[in-house]
Amino acid sequence: MAKPAKINTSIFAPSTEPLTLALLVLPQSSILEVASTLDPLRSANRHLGQDAYRWRVVSPDGRPVPLTCGIELPSNGPLSAAEGADALIVIAGFQQSHSATQPLIRDLSRSAPRFKAIGGIDAGAWVLARAGLLNGYKTTVHWEDLEDFAATHPQIDTAPDRFVIDRNRFTAGGAAPACDLMLHLIRLRHGPALALQVAASFITTARDGSEPQMTSTKPDPRLDPRVSAAIARMEATLDTPETTAQTAAAIGLSPRRLEQIFQQSLGLPPATYALTLRLAAARRMITDTRHPLAEVALRCGFSSASALSRSFRANLGQAPSQLR
Repeated sequence: MAKPAKINTSIFAPSTEPLTLALLVLPQSSILEVASTLDPLRSANRHLGQDAYRWRVVSPDGRPVPLTCGIELPSNGPLSAAEGADALIVIAGFQQSHSATQPLIRDLSRSAPRFKAIGGIDAGAWVLARAGLLNGYKTTVHWEDLEDFAATHPQIDTAPDRFVIDRNRFTAGGAAPACDLMLHLIRLRHGPALALQVAASFITTARDGSEPQMTSTKPDPRLDPRVSAAIARMEATLDTPETTAQTAAAIGLSPRRLEQIFQQSLGLPPATYALTLRLAAARRMITDTRHPLAEVALRCGFSSASALSRSFRANLGQAPSQLR
């Protein structure tokens, strides 16, 4: 007697069955990440002429979710309202450690087996990790958090990819990768032609999940490529900043020529631009993590917490401690 055919239960596989997603959106998420997750599915339904993709939005307390732009996103209820969906996607951004309370983490862990797949967008990976739902899986998180996430969760294989699918877990680094992930889902379920149509609707092209988050496939045509090369070096050496002369030498220019092309392209000298990158990185770490100021200073290329504070006051008009 022949064995019955094995049924592929992955949501990332060809299927004519409707797919229902539940989005758990945490306060201070980005509206762009919500739209990047849902609108490709809405467009796919339009092109197919049927509701092949369905969704509902849930929130930690069942009430509308305040997003970073000030708009409140309507909710269909608390996490329990996600019951019956095929997959659960957690979308989180700023302050996820505050909005993802212990009761929510507990409920998330308990409800996870009810879904065929669990996903996270941006800081959603942090929430899933706290619930123990990514242990032993490969995952990604927003590039700003990669180092901290990997250090905090050594039991998770963290990659700098745009999006990652590992068995019944999937994660995306942010809004644009979330769109890439949804286009990938559409392509696998309904074929490449539909995925191309959906991408064309948004005047975009899908990028592979394995591409690094911070590497563009095409240089910005508005920038001198030598400026782009210098900026890439600045971003890669935030903790050990180079002098203008060192950066210029690395890309085959004189310091004077690098100064000239920076002024022409960006309207400011390379040293000033490099400092803005370091201060921006420090600001993110101060507002989004609990790292001591001394650690923030060293990781952003300042010799001490006091040196960071002086630079903050001189350039941003406030002390780092005020941001906390």
